[in-house]
Amino acid sequence: MRGYLLANLLACHTLTKTAFGKSMTKLIMSTAIAFAAIAFSASGAHAQDVAAGETVFKKCQACHTVAEGGANKVGPNLWGIIGSTAGARDNGFRYSSALADSGVAWTDDSLDQYLADPRGFIKGNRMAFAGLRKDEDRANVIAYLKSSTQ
Repeated sequence: MRGYLLANLLACHTLTKTAFGKSMTKLIMSTAIAFAAIAFSASGAHAQDVAAGETVFKKCQACHTVAEGGANKVGPNLWGIIGSTAGARDNGFRYSSALADSGVAWTDDSLDQYLADPRGFIKGNRMAFAGLRKDEDRANVIAYLKSSTQ
């Protein structure tokens, strides 16, 4: 997207320089730069932050570990969770039948929905956690899981 914006800025500059006077060039370029700045800042507003995700994940550490070969606690160890099927990993944890029978593949989208409302997303699962309400917290936790469990 950024390359597209820069190409359009250059095209606008060339067009306005040849077709219009200097004042029109300045006006169009100023407007284009303002739009580009908005686009750049908006694209980073929802960027996933691994360090912030690690901080938010502290809420999960009472029940989960992320290290390869890590212990199961009240909840399963999460190593290898990304891309796996819910309740199907062979890690010694006894998953609820609701989770095991759900057929959910753990993608960014399904993890986001599950972390927002675990009991609502997969009815009958045993996870007692109420969920993470903030979109940013969920995105950051998913980024942390992707960086720490693969």
